Amino acid sequence: MKSRLSLNKQILIGCLAGVAAGVVLAGLEPGDPVGQGTLYGAKLVGTLFLDLLRMVLIPLVFSSIVVGVANLRAHEQMHRVWTLTLGFFLLSMALAIVLGFTAAEVFRPGEGMQLALFAEATRDYQARQMPLADYVAQFLHGLFQNPIKALAQGDILAVVVIALVLGVAMVVGGERYKNLRGFVEEVQELCLLVVGWIMRLAPFGIAALLLQLVATQKLDLLQSLVHFIAVIIGSTVVHGAVVLPLLLYLVTGMSPLRFWRGSREALITAFATSSSAATLPVTLRCTEQHLHVKKDIANFVVPLGATVNMDGTALYEAAAALFVARLAGIELDLAHQLVIFFVAMLGAVGAPGIPSVGMLSMVLVLQSVGLPTEAIAILLPIDRILDTVRTAVNVEGDMVGSLIVQKLVNKPGSIRSTDS
Repeated sequence: MKSRLSLNKQILIGCLAGVAAGVVLAGLEPGDPVGQGTLYGAKLVGTLFLDLLRMVLIPLVFSSIVVGVANLRAHEQMHRVWTLTLGFFLLSMALAIVLGFTAAEVFRPGEGMQLALFAEATRDYQARQMPLADYVAQFLHGLFQNPIKALAQGDILAVVVIALVLGVAMVVGGERYKNLRGFVEEVQELCLLVVGWIMRLAPFGIAALLLQLVATQKLDLLQSLVHFIAVIIGSTVVHGAVVLPLLLYLVTGMSPLRFWRGSREALITAFATSSSAATLPVTLRCTEQHLHVKKDIANFVVPLGATVNMDGTALYEAAAALFVARLAGIELDLAHQLVIFFVAMLGAVGAPGIPSVGMLSMVLVLQSVGLPTEAIAILLPIDRILDTVRTAVNVEGDMVGSLIVQKLVNKPGSIRSTDS
């Protein structure tokens, strides 16, 4: 029986091939025709891959957020539960993003470097100098745009806001808009189908981008990447070992040791699989049987959290944006950091649980503040290492959220139990 390599293995092979070819080209004499021709071909392939991702980015983000918010309608009988749940998810992701920003600012991975690969992408970038009041006014002005104009021009921030408003309107409107909701769901499915096609080119696109990077950049980038990996893992562990247990203790009084004893099976599974969706059955069992969360609450909070609550991912994307900015020789101002905060948080709402969407989410954050999307050539090869830790923290956040929501619900009897 003929076996086929998984996409992750194909991307890994592409990464290794791109790095190897880049090392060979770096050893050639400047102006060598073979080297110049190879670099030109790699630039064409890499640019094509990035353009294809950008092509599907806007419709996928728009439809995913609309569908994610609109699907809350199915749980309207648990109004208080999902209100508390979403409130906790937003709070925990906000704390994770702030922690990611803080770690990136304190330890400053990538400082002092400028990658030649990003030179063209950042050539027209202009740092803005304006008072804080003007920053806030411009930020708010960018949130609300003509929908057609925002979609046509790829204004990420405005598209996210429009999708949120439309999703909420569908929740309020209920069954009157079921046909429109069905149409948007079909748009999302079509976008995911196209993403699947594009991802077949990912090994070649990533190889081409890495070839350019290695051939035109000194190898001290590796040291900077090790620094970045350490910062991300360290800050993610702090969020999972300090921030989330502290929230749990303050609200419920449960000790971190008791929580970890009840959740360790799910945390280990999440670490090994790097998939919140694959870990979901284990997470539910730990939440209900070991942590003693009511079934009706666990069955809502945990599956919703596996899609929406991404503390580790939000932290990573915030810190990665600052890292990429430094590699590109850009110092992001307060307005840009507010945009990253907003987009990193909302980009997770309703995002389907497939590997390629993780890449699109990072492209979304980078593009929202004008950073070079070519940076995925650096981030994707190390993503698998970081994904283990952040997935475990994502799953931990879902279980902590279940316990906190159960504690805050004043009238458990008002929630229809599924045990009977």
